[in-house]
Formats: sequence, structure tokens, C-alpha cells
Amino acid sequence: MPSSEIYEKTIAHFLAPVLPLLNRGEVTEIMVTGPNLIYFEENGRLHQFDGRFPDERSLMAAVQNIAEFVGRRLDEDHHSMDARLPNGSRVHAILPPSSRRGICLTIRKFQPATFNLDRLVKRDSLSAEAAEFLRICVLLRKNIVISGGTGTGKTSMLNALSAAVPETERIVVIEDSSELQLNQTHTVYLEAQPPRPNGRGGVTIRDLFVDSLRMRPDRIIVGEVRRGEALDLVQSMISGHAGSLTTVHANSPRHASSRLETLCLMSDTSLPVHVARTQVASAIDVVLQLSRMSDGSRRVTAISESLGLDDGDRYQWRDLFGFQGAGTSRDGRIQGKLVRTGMRPTFESEPFHMGFGEHVTCTTDLFSFEAVGVDCQQGDLQNLQDLCPVSGTRGHLSGE
Repeated sequence: MPSSEIYEKTIAHFLAPVLPLLNRGEVTEIMVTGPNLIYFEENGRLHQFDGRFPDERSLMAAVQNIAEFVGRRLDEDHHSMDARLPNGSRVHAILPPSSRRGICLTIRKFQPATFNLDRLVKRDSLSAEAAEFLRICVLLRKNIVISGGTGTGKTSMLNALSAAVPETERIVVIEDSSELQLNQTHTVYLEAQPPRPNGRGGVTIRDLFVDSLRMRPDRIIVGEVRRGEALDLVQSMISGHAGSLTTVHANSPRHASSRLETLCLMSDTSLPVHVARTQVASAIDVVLQLSRMSDGSRRVTAISESLGLDDGDRYQWRDLFGFQGAGTSRDGRIQGKLVRTGMRPTFESEPFHMGFGEHVTCTTDLFSFEAVGVDCQQGDLQNLQDLCPVSGTRGHLSGE
């Protein structure tokens, strides 16, 4: 019997108390705090589970078996571990006394990459116009940062955005724990590795980033920047590797730039603050902000363009889209939509200059034919509006 099958059967046995949650499709996260307290997230909301582990020893046996099969140590000298189940679900475990209420086990379930921008539009995560704008940004090789808190859907959005990358490009994906699943066949997946029990063999995101630059990438996608690897990513963005995509934990586009600046300063390079800020401001083109609403839904709440630094070395932003709330429905669902602010990006004419004019099938307040001197007669404009009418606008983008 293959070792992977043994692992799967063994883990299924030890995790039997939460197996119903592992097998339930809509459950995205399972949180165990000691043997008697289990919560799960389903459709964006937390619920308490009525199951339990028999005792602390059985829960310890479960986490120890996971650790053994993935070559991790979990003992008094190693208080926590990150691992992955056979189906790809991420596991984090932390032991007492660091976890005061007993062994804490968190399982983020593996979700097949079924999301694309069109599906996110149907789920009201963003508007059709915003989705089409983002497709154009990817084609134009804009450096895009997806910002949001924990559980806001950053990885799903990154998967959806990556679908707009042309099939002709070579993509290198770098992650701490492999989650992304791109549709493009010419994709290389690199995953960081923790040190072995003897302390050797660890591979960091920074190590993999250096490797990726020698692999002739057209695009570099970093699942999430958390430490000093932010400096490597930022420097690659401004030195010939445009079109990068990544995620970062932040509450707004402005906070995202400050967060990246702080992470750059965490590298082992002695970098002055003003240099880090200048590089971050030069590297980022667009920030996409995600939020988890009180009803559990995950939505894009802002799309902003970075305009560099002002005379006082402060980040400048141009908000292109913003979420406009409209209260709640009777069933408690947040009402509202992502709408344009009326501002145009500084690169409004680039789709035409860069040969992507055929992807812009209608004029809008974001990209206009007039911006590049195209003679749009009234009849032509009416035809375009007939092809893709949008209430209250002159048309919209098409990334197809």
C-alpha cells in the first residue's frame, strides 16, 4: 500500500470525530480547542460542532500522527507545526502550555480552484466592470497586490486573477504552503520547506525567490508575503519582472503599502526607510482590497491605483472603485455593490498602445478611445453601447 494511502487512512481514523466536517463540502475551516470544543466555518459563518474527541490523549495522537507523516516535530522543544493533509488541506497545531486551553488544531480545508472572475461576479464579490478592469490590468502586466484580513478570500481572488494571464507565458508560483492551482499548463510550483528535525534542509520563500529569477519567469506569483521576502518581490517588480501578483494582510490599500514597506525592512539588508518606501511606491500599480462582511460574504471593497509618493514622501492613491453599502436585507444579507468613483487610471490609454485594444469593446470612464485619438463617430459609439449596454455609463470593458 502506498505511503500516501496509509497516511490518508490513518489520519481518517485519528480525525474521526471531525470527519463529518472534513467531508462536508461547504465547510471551509475546522477549529479544535481541546478535546471538547470544536467550531467550524460554513458559508462564512462560525458554528459550534456537537462532536468531540474522547480525551486529550486521542487529540494528541491525531496531531502527532500528522506530524510524523509529514516529517515535522511536535514536542516540548517544538510547540507548534504547520502541515498538510493528503487532500491538500492546511493544518496548524499548537501545544500547551502555549495553548492554555489544551491542544489547538486548525484545519483549513482544501478548496478546488473553481473560482474565476466571472464566478466572483455572480457571487456579488465584485462588479462586472471591476472584473473586466482587472483582466485588462493583468494583460497590461500591472503589479497587483491583493489586500485583506484572514479569511477574506485572498487566495481565491489570486487564483481568479491568474486566469487572465495568457497561456503563452511561463509562470512561477512561490508559496509557504501550496494552495494555488492555476489553469495554465506552463506553471512551475515552488513550496517552502521547514527544517528537518536535525535543523537542516529548510527552504525559505526568499531562497525560492532567488531560484525563480533563474528560471526564466514571465510572471512571478507569490502566494503571500509575510517577511523579508517582500524586498525581493518589490525589487523584482521594478527591475524587469512586471505583472507580479501577491497577497498581503492589510485593512486598506494604504495600509497594504505600509505593510509591504515594513516587511521590506524586516529583510537582512540594511535598508533606509525612505529607500524602502520609494521602492514600494514604484513597484505597486494596483491594490485590490477584500473584506469579509458581517453576513459572512467576502467582497471587494476597493480598487486603487498607486501614484507613487508626494513631496512629503507620503503614499498617493487614486481610488477607482469603492463599495457602496445599502443596508441589509430581511435575511441579514449585506446589500450594496462595487461602483466606480469617476476617476480614471493613469494608464487609461495603455490597452491601445500595448496592442490590447481588441479587448476593450466599449468606451468607459476608465478606458476611452478618445484618449488615444481614435475617431469615435456618434453612430459607432451607439453600436458599441448596443453591444454592451451599462446603465448610466458609456459602456464597459471586455476581457474575453
